[in-house]
Amino acid sequence: MTENLQEHYAAVATSHPERMDAFWMPFSANRQFKKHPRLLASASGMFYRTVDGREILDGTGGLWCVNAGHGRARITAAVSQQIHTMDFAPTFQMGHPLPFLLAERLAEIAPDPLKHVFFTNSGSESVDTALKIALAYHRVRGEGQRTRFIGREKGYHGVGFGGISVGGLPNNRKFFGPLLPGVDHMRHTLDIGRNAFSKGLPEHGAELADDLERIALLHDPSTIAAVIVEPISGSAGVVLPPKGYLDRLRALCTKHGILLIFDEVITGFGRVGNAFAAQRYNVVPDLITCAKGLTNGAVPMGAVFASNTIHDTFMNGPEGAIELFHGYTYSGHPLACAAALATLDVYAEENLFNKAIELGPYWEEKIHALRDLPNVIDIRNFGLIGAIELASRPGAVGARAYDVFTKCFHEKDLLIRVTGDVIALSPPLILEKSHIDRIFSTLVEVIRETS
Repeated sequence: MTENLQEHYAAVATSHPERMDAFWMPFSANRQFKKHPRLLASASGMFYRTVDGREILDGTGGLWCVNAGHGRARITAAVSQQIHTMDFAPTFQMGHPLPFLLAERLAEIAPDPLKHVFFTNSGSESVDTALKIALAYHRVRGEGQRTRFIGREKGYHGVGFGGISVGGLPNNRKFFGPLLPGVDHMRHTLDIGRNAFSKGLPEHGAELADDLERIALLHDPSTIAAVIVEPISGSAGVVLPPKGYLDRLRALCTKHGILLIFDEVITGFGRVGNAFAAQRYNVVPDLITCAKGLTNGAVPMGAVFASNTIHDTFMNGPEGAIELFHGYTYSGHPLACAAALATLDVYAEENLFNKAIELGPYWEEKIHALRDLPNVIDIRNFGLIGAIELASRPGAVGARAYDVFTKCFHEKDLLIRVTGDVIALSPPLILEKSHIDRIFSTLVEVIRETS
């Protein structure tokens, strides 16, 4: 098959559509997709290439993860060299040099005092790991009654049972039973009525952080282990924190002895400027979860950053005892570590963590130029992330944005992402002003054509 890979792609897409049936696709309308598939065959820089040879401008960074652009030779070479050197090594009571080196590199770019790294394989695993660390931390320090978690409406924290429990997207929760007990949710911060068409962080809504105070008093603050929020809620349609909101949340967590977890699976590694949103917003949590941009999407990998205080609390028992009974077979996998180390080199050498700050104003200008288009009810942006929210058709939520998505892909050679009736954008950080111009000129045309 490898000798005729392009022919195989074409066969799957055209002459043999039944060959698509075995793959149960995630987060997809399988029957709809397989009738009209959109298949990508290769990628380089800012572009994908389809199985029929069309070049597609990537407006979504793959799936929020290809921050350094596609087909980076340095990452490819690092992974290739590593698989020829050592394909796998365990990290349970054993080790190899790469995760130690990678953790050291990551600690250098993480906000103080989050200087310890636990490796996972995805954002979902990072979230469940952070929740378990929070529970275990309180137990080790003698406050084992702290078992509650507080999430937020519209939050997305992956698809593990912990993540969907603290998450606040109804479709991700409703099919899977009662989920974890002892979880409550703060209100979300999307307020189109007061904040529509805000440029950057919205002015109104910092007081919504006081929901934590209300919930804490309802349950007794001493029973709450952690609060988890995304600095920017991506899967909900790019929901931004109002000015001062995260600061107030940090102050309330400190007041009540509650750990604050930032889920930076989307915002990490330059998406909003700086390595992490915690640094851009100057609000430091106790734990940070990440994945996606950690390896530029090349090899699955995630991580949890823990503060010195949390880590050191576990290191006080007998020296021969396992401090945390948690981990994954592939934690610190050699190929993932090699990909991540090469990715960090690319970020540093090309100064990509600063790209969202440099291009942010131009991005903001261009996205807000769409505000007067038909059916546009809100535009949101920060760094190199953006959302255009469309009014929903009566009785058909999501249909209008889906039509924009398919027309962009099939007719205009642009890949965007939609969630409900929100068009979400998160292009690779290597983009130039010409790519921004093309993204938004295309959207202007397609939105105008979409009733």
